[in-house]
Amino acid sequence: MKLITFDPFRTLGLPGVRYIKPEHMFAQRDELLAADWVLFPAYWQIHGLHYVLQRALFPSLATYHLGHDKVEMTRALRLACPDNVPETEILSSSHSDVSRILDTWSFPFVAKRVRSSQGDGVFLVENRQQLLDYAAHNEVLYIQKLLPIVRDLRVVVVGRRIIASYWREGTSFHNNLARGARVRTDLPVPDDALALVESLARRLHIDHAGFDVAWVDGQPYVLEFNRLFGNRGIPDLPRRVGAAMRAYLLGESESPPDDSPAPMTRSA
Repeated sequence: MKLITFDPFRTLGLPGVRYIKPEHMFAQRDELLAADWVLFPAYWQIHGLHYVLQRALFPSLATYHLGHDKVEMTRALRLACPDNVPETEILSSSHSDVSRILDTWSFPFVAKRVRSSQGDGVFLVENRQQLLDYAAHNEVLYIQKLLPIVRDLRVVVVGRRIIASYWREGTSFHNNLARGARVRTDLPVPDDALALVESLARRLHIDHAGFDVAWVDGQPYVLEFNRLFGNRGIPDLPRRVGAAMRAYLLGESESPPDDSPAPMTRSA
């Protein structure tokens, strides 16, 4: 099995992986053609690698495309599980669309930049001036209902397995670990939340992502998923990620993402 990675840090521990710098892709065309898997390319590389060289990619093409920004992601989620997505509206920053928000939405609500992670670019909008400031700096307005939560779930999928799930509890509006939230492993994770993530990952062919899920009145709501998630949640998460990648990529127990979806299993 020949593996080529464009991100050596995310493939530590995988045997026999060759690292190529992304900017050297064209000079290493023959090496890429001989690869069984190409791992963690940059977004600008994926179309050439998939459509031209026809290489198997990890994460999957669907993971890249649907996870590219919050607009693509939310549109996919609203088709896949409309009852499990918070009320969301995607508009332009035109005067008419800002006026529409002011006429139809009640403060407070959540506003997001369409490409952001770790809580950066996620804002609590509590008044008209904050909305105008947000609109002045963003061509696309992403407006979402503020859910009554003090914590959310991170559910990690690698290959066809949920390998970890835990609560994140913040001291402010954000529940991101990068913003000072803490991990809660003493609270049970609802089976319905795991079942929803299992179903989505299998249906959408998402094979490397951290799903953020809110739990409100006994129902899970998918906030987003991150293709390049952090490994800080629990002490052995890097080991779990590495083991699941080895199983998936080296064919120890799972199938490539373009086969018929196999049943997803949960790691203890």
